[in-house]
Amino acid sequence: MNLKSERRGIHVDQSELLCKKGCGYYGNPAWQGFCSKCWREEYHKARQKQIQEDWELAERLQREEEEAYASSQSTQGAQSLTFSKFEEKKTNEKTRKVTTVKKFFTASSRAGAKKALAGKLKEIQEAKAPSPSIHRQASIETDRVSKEFIEFIRTYQKPGQDIYKQCKLFLDTVSHKRDLSIEEQSECAQDFYQNVADRLQTRWKVPPEKVEKAMDEVEKYIMTRQYKYVFCPETTDDEKKDLAVQKRIRALHWVTPQMLCVPVSEEIPEVSDMVVKAITDIIEMDSKRVPRDKLACITKCSKHIFNAIKITKNEPASADDFLPTLIYIVLKGNPPRLQSNIQYITRFCNPSRLMTGEDGYYFTNLCCAVAFIEKLDAQSLNLSQEDFDRFMTGQTSPKKQESDSFSPDVCLGVKQMCKSLDLLSQLNERQERIVSEAKKLEKDLIDWTDGITKEVEDIVEKYPLEIKPKSQALAAIDSENVENDKLPPPLQPQVYAG
Repeated sequence: MNLKSERRGIHVDQSELLCKKGCGYYGNPAWQGFCSKCWREEYHKARQKQIQEDWELAERLQREEEEAYASSQSTQGAQSLTFSKFEEKKTNEKTRKVTTVKKFFTASSRAGAKKALAGKLKEIQEAKAPSPSIHRQASIETDRVSKEFIEFIRTYQKPGQDIYKQCKLFLDTVSHKRDLSIEEQSECAQDFYQNVADRLQTRWKVPPEKVEKAMDEVEKYIMTRQYKYVFCPETTDDEKKDLAVQKRIRALHWVTPQMLCVPVSEEIPEVSDMVVKAITDIIEMDSKRVPRDKLACITKCSKHIFNAIKITKNEPASADDFLPTLIYIVLKGNPPRLQSNIQYITRFCNPSRLMTGEDGYYFTNLCCAVAFIEKLDAQSLNLSQEDFDRFMTGQTSPKKQESDSFSPDVCLGVKQMCKSLDLLSQLNERQERIVSEAKKLEKDLIDWTDGITKEVEDIVEKYPLEIKPKSQALAAIDSENVENDKLPPPLQPQVYAG
């Protein structure tokens, strides 16, 4: 993938994250820019071509050997016993090469070879057995995952029984094929995932959402048991790559966020917390055993990065902001066994997760970040080659660059004084900025008070308050009749006898 460094920061087009074959899925540097599906197709083509070439070479060598042997028999006649044994040994060697090539077309080797290989593997495992506590911990986790898997497949009834049977058959098969290369074991796992998913969809008519959930549980069950055999195996150079990446990241400890144009301000407490959480998540990836769980750590790390950018810029983060920040997090965290974890996810994760969705997007960006770190140069950081070489060799660092600009004759006291003056100047600028903001706040408060007062006065003027005098109480009807005493007495009722 083509990583470009511009003055405004590190930029990767969205199209560069996709498969270079144009299928629309996410590509991966570990697959030479192809997605999982296209890479397997290319891998099968190359493998078939290599097998065909090996067959032709073996047959040609065998023919040449037979012709040479026949020619020597006709010209020299009877030969000495020693020379005959030598020719027989050469013939047997060529025959062994042909037999080795033919093994590619057989399901498994002979029973005797299996037993011998199993015995040898057992000796190696016993010689390099982990401590009892680690072994017990792994056994406990394996038992727990097995119980959870059995409980899960019970909800699927007959399809669940079929899934369990297929998983047990696969584990039994791969246990007899430890001699296969890690790429061939990866192919077996990917084929198994595909076969189980197709079986659930075509034979058992399981809905797509339930198929995806079932495949997650299958991956968890299978890879928990296979982890110790396929993670960073001795037959690969994964460990060598891990050490090289760690050494490279340690050598780049001087890289600052400003050089990468990282839009994150760690002076903000919330942002600083998000950065710490992102580093913790990317480091925690190494403690997980299932590829899906490792991907989940990458996803959580990426979401913390987006939140940190959003808080700093007070607006949603873009892809151009995300990748430089992810590179900075990787440089600051220096995750253990980074390449081994990436290779493990690439080889044994359910391919549908890496080809689409947010997990695939974040994982592809992590691969791009590691590739950028491995190829990082002066131009990538907008530095001169001279400064870059000085930083890499440890002769100086960006933080000490200003003090090193003094002449060698200047004493340490003067240098310290200049640093103190510079610090005081920065503090003075901060104080002036605070005072300016305080005065602005005071002016805003005064303007607000005046505005409220004026509004109240306008309302009072528009609707004046009239206070009316208190009304007197009503008097009785006869209260003013002063001549009551001159009225005749009231009539009295009288009874007449008839």
